Amino acid sequence: MRMLLAQLQQELRQLQSQIDAIDVGIVQASVEQEACQGLMAIPGIGPVTATAIVSAIGNGADFKKGRGFSAWLGLIPGQPSTGGKQRLLGISKRGNSYLRKLLVNGARVVLQSREKQSSGLRTWLGKLVSRAHSSVVTVALANKLARMAWAVVAKGETYRPPLLAAEAVAA
Repeated sequence: MRMLLAQLQQELRQLQSQIDAIDVGIVQASVEQEACQGLMAIPGIGPVTATAIVSAIGNGADFKKGRGFSAWLGLIPGQPSTGGKQRLLGISKRGNSYLRKLLVNGARVVLQSREKQSSGLRTWLGKLVSRAHSSVVTVALANKLARMAWAVVAKGETYRPPLLAAEAVAA
């Protein structure tokens, strides 16, 4: 039994060293690409998510707007609205599930540390948390992060944190 456990421990060490080498490669690739550097400025998006977004959408030209990218990821609720009555269903969960999971997990982290975020994002999250379940808020934030990421990639802009309405008028 001890010999078997020692072999399993050795395999675990080898796998961990392979994971560490791949992590270094991902970080290096994200530092070398300008689009990834812009994406990593967005809260909740790190090297893994940034490289995944760039590899999935390239320059973002396949989508006309950020909503299209977010819908492609499956972060938009279904809207079978008719007769002027708006009905929202759950999110579709279609599209790139890996990228959706990365954005939702990044949104969870941002939500947990919302006091450290910009004033506009902090206020928006505070209002949303007061009226919706935390899972709904997390997906809504993931949707917002996806749209921001598309804008950074497709338009080549730098990330600008959301401002409060009063701050936007003063600026």
